Amino acid sequence: MASDPPRPTDAELEVLTALWSLNQPATVREVFEVISSRRPAQYSTTLKFLQIMAEKGLVTRDESQRAHVYQPARPQQWTQRQLAGDLLDRAFSGSVKALLLGALSARKASREELTELRRMLDEYPKGKR
Repeated sequence: MASDPPRPTDAELEVLTALWSLNQPATVREVFEVISSRRPAQYSTTLKFLQIMAEKGLVTRDESQRAHVYQPARPQQWTQRQLAGDLLDRAFSGSVKALLLGALSARKASREELTELRRMLDEYPKGKR
């Protein structure tokens, strides 16, 4: 990929999340069905978003079949890092500590999540990620 795709909008992120949940390339119909199972949606809107996202480089489109097939251009983890980095810079002045404290105060973390976070923080300097 020549350049990184832009940061997805909230609506584009919803489409990407649907694609990631399918865990395979999908048609517009399949993406629409995932989204409409969560909230009211329009097929034509889903189609338009996928077309725009293909132009932006957020998804790739296989036009070799009658029904075009779409897949994310980047893995979910890559996009999550992009969004986290953007949020870190824009809302937390680059402070990882402030971001983590903000996340922990916004949502209650389970005991298992906190244990896993502690383990990951202990291993982080060792390069185990």
